Amino acid sequence: MASDAFSWGGFAARCAAAFLLVYATYNPEGYCFIHWVLQPKPGATGIGAYLAGFTPLKALAGIGLIAAWVVFLQATRRSLGVGGALLILAIFGCGIWALIYYGAISPTSSRAVAHLVLVALALVLAVGMSWSHITNRLSGQQDADTVG
Repeated sequence: MASDAFSWGGFAARCAAAFLLVYATYNPEGYCFIHWVLQPKPGATGIGAYLAGFTPLKALAGIGLIAAWVVFLQATRRSLGVGGALLILAIFGCGIWALIYYGAISPTSSRAVAHLVLVALALVLAVGMSWSHITNRLSGQQDADTVG
């Protein structure tokens, strides 16, 4: 079916969704779920400042992010497997190492390194979401999950 075929537009959409998920969960700029949840309630002190600031909206957003992570991680595990995902992470890790080694980025810039790690993670998720389509296009073989 044409809707199941690989397309660059479909890959771009999966890539955008993966970047949105990763950066909405955490980013070093401070505009993310983690920073939002860990923001203390003004005027409160101690651990109570953090607990008092936790609202139903934050809980709902957290549950939504967890659900999205489960979908992306499950699809990536099914299409790439743990070994394949680790291999792709290793490739991106070597790329980040090369950027640091050849002076393209400074290893003391934690924000730059954090962004590179987030980009690598998002790309692994995007490839994982698209891998079955890509291998089908390259080999003509289709993947199927067996239900026992």
